[in-house]
Amino acid sequence: MSPLITARLFRPARLAVVLVLLGAATGCTTVRGWFGSKDDGAPTKPAELVAFTPGAQVSRLWTASAGKGEARLGARQGPAVADGRVYAAAVAGGVRAFDLQTGAVLWRHDSRLRLAGGPGVGDGLVVAGSLDGEIVALDAATGAERWTAKVGNEVISAPVIGQGMVFVRSNDGRVTAFDVATGARRWFWNRDLPPLSVRGNDSPVLGPGFVFVGNDDGTVAALAVADGRPLWEQVVAAPDGRTDLDRMADVDGTPVLDGATLFASSYKGRTVAIEGPSGRTLWSSDNGGSGRVGLAPDRLVVADNNGTVWGLDKLSGTAYWQQPGLARRGPGSAAIHGDYAVVGDFAGYLHWMRLSDGEFVARERAGRAAVRAAPIVVDGILLVQNVNGDISAWRLAP
Repeated sequence: MSPLITARLFRPARLAVVLVLLGAATGCTTVRGWFGSKDDGAPTKPAELVAFTPGAQVSRLWTASAGKGEARLGARQGPAVADGRVYAAAVAGGVRAFDLQTGAVLWRHDSRLRLAGGPGVGDGLVVAGSLDGEIVALDAATGAERWTAKVGNEVISAPVIGQGMVFVRSNDGRVTAFDVATGARRWFWNRDLPPLSVRGNDSPVLGPGFVFVGNDDGTVAALAVADGRPLWEQVVAAPDGRTDLDRMADVDGTPVLDGATLFASSYKGRTVAIEGPSGRTLWSSDNGGSGRVGLAPDRLVVADNNGTVWGLDKLSGTAYWQQPGLARRGPGSAAIHGDYAVVGDFAGYLHWMRLSDGEFVARERAGRAAVRAAPIVVDGILLVQNVNGDISAWRLAP
């Protein structure tokens, strides 16, 4: 789906125009429709949902509320899961823990913070960041506060926890590492931002001794966990074009690590496979988008910016199939649920597609608000959070 200008964000030494993918309340249009002629013949309306013969049965297990959702902030706020618990944060409502199987509330941590980033979970902690750059770390078992910290810009992605540290990505291009036990800052790494970028970013991903970060300039960087030292950098998509709008090449979805191979996708419509230890490009595909890549045993699933969903061969990047039925409906990040790929859309629908051919097999509505966060699958249960802060859990019938 094409972006709309929705806000301006002050960053150090610049006023950056920020773009956000369209939410449920605003309908759908294209950049051309806003900046050019309305008579150019380009389609601007979301694709109508068509009937199909269901090939899979999906049931809703439970629903719950995380509190007041992100609405049009563009944070793509979603839940995290560990040890049979679902953790969710809200702009107003703090952090809550739910039972994965039943949705029962296990604890609630009320907070004055506008928690748009997170939560991340690991090493006995739940960590979330706020629109004011405040970080709060809670005990995962009880919700009790363990420590707080501060960064210099808003945090709208989930912190990552592991290897003795908490890694926070802030919206000024900086990654900051905090000690997991005390919250003391260990190091930071800064990345210059382009003048224009897609609103939002996603979490780094950890590998043995590595922190991999997708950047707004179309690159992926590998940092040393111990001290933040840059180890390599690789271009996913070059920011070329005549205007700042043309040059937008953000790697906004969290890169996916599979063994020693890193997969990353760019807003400019390109997906690459990278050898994690060396940074060497293994293959590239001209199909990609700004959301996370879904990883199946033999293929990747990625939605492009027009809403077409692609199934790519994991070893070569060759396209197995494409599903155009969600054009301009904003399917961002894909998840793998059994033998199916799942994406959400701007109207709150979830769409299951066969991994073998991309055909629709099931459709359910999680609510009437947009699903912008990446769905996640744990123990066969699919979890989604919409922009109103509502969480729902789904299971495939045997």
